[in-house]
Amino acid sequence: MSESTIPVDGEDTEVLDDGTKSILLGIISQLGKTTDLHRVTLPTFVLEPRSMLERITDFMSHPELINKANLIQDPVERFVAVTRYYLSGWHIKPRGVKKPYNPILGEQFRAQWRFADNSEAFFVAEQVSHHPPISAYFYASPENNLTIVGDLLPKSKFLGNSAATLMQGEIKVSFTNRPGEDYFITMPNVYARGILFGTMLMELGDVATVKCPKLDLICNLDFKIKGFFSGSYNGVSGKVKRESSGDVLYEISGKWSDEIYIKKGSKKDILFDVKASRIHPKIVAPEDRQEPNESRRLWSKLTAALRVNNQDVATAEKSKVEDEQRAKRREREDRGRPHVARYFQPNGNGGFDFKFKSISSDPQVAKRQIANFIFNAPAPA
Repeated sequence: MSESTIPVDGEDTEVLDDGTKSILLGIISQLGKTTDLHRVTLPTFVLEPRSMLERITDFMSHPELINKANLIQDPVERFVAVTRYYLSGWHIKPRGVKKPYNPILGEQFRAQWRFADNSEAFFVAEQVSHHPPISAYFYASPENNLTIVGDLLPKSKFLGNSAATLMQGEIKVSFTNRPGEDYFITMPNVYARGILFGTMLMELGDVATVKCPKLDLICNLDFKIKGFFSGSYNGVSGKVKRESSGDVLYEISGKWSDEIYIKKGSKKDILFDVKASRIHPKIVAPEDRQEPNESRRLWSKLTAALRVNNQDVATAEKSKVEDEQRAKRREREDRGRPHVARYFQPNGNGGFDFKFKSISSDPQVAKRQIANFIFNAPAPA
């Protein structure tokens, strides 16, 4: 599987043929405005050939932007580095208007990275709830004093000629060598335009926030939706501020699909350049060495069918996975046994924490602990 491509003009749009459009219209005719689309079975031609759990790793595609950020002495520049890292993940997307597979309950995706300085990073994502759908994930690079933990609760709504995915949840980025310096990040919403008429188009919209209470810093990032008569696609802007005083330290502008700029006074520099960036490959076990509920193995037949555009086989394989999940849910309910997540547990604040808590302060020991827990910990009975 390729790591995804950098979009160019036209790759965010999709023109549907009459047959495809008629299928969508048939589904839409049964919906009311603001209907929750998560409970609707969407046709396979709208699917990106990977799970949402794998798509989360897009935000780990440029580790050079975050790995050494803990060493930056100026706290404002550390904050800017975290903001740059966050903005760097949005350009990675499939051609056209596609959505990843909805993960089934208990599905997981595991990966790791190796870097030029011989440091490593480890990642696990797990579907911890099905109704509502919640994906929890954990990323750690002990040698770089970095952990990222988050949860994602997408809510999809039909809005007439558009569908919206409201991205609820929060990301927490922490530098383990700087206790209490946690960065809390929220997500923009995703809109698919032109479902009923016009050209289908994917846009990011609304406000996302990067915030570090300890440093008294905040950046509200406005992902701009193109106006009917003016504006451009994929725009983003924001201001890095002192939260207590509102003093503006930096201004951010540009396109998340191209060049993003940062400005202080009259000095303007490039914050992130998509064209000059390189996606750092992740390491994922071959499918024949994965567990049955790991994303690539679980959906392998659906993915293979999508890659050759065999929609009949894709639909059948998607149904097999979903039917099996429903059967397992009924069995659990009959036995009175609730699902127990393997890697995460509720934190009492509406989110999820990584279960393994006793991580050593020694990076080499921590590496072994985290890798052993992610790749060798037994699943709950």
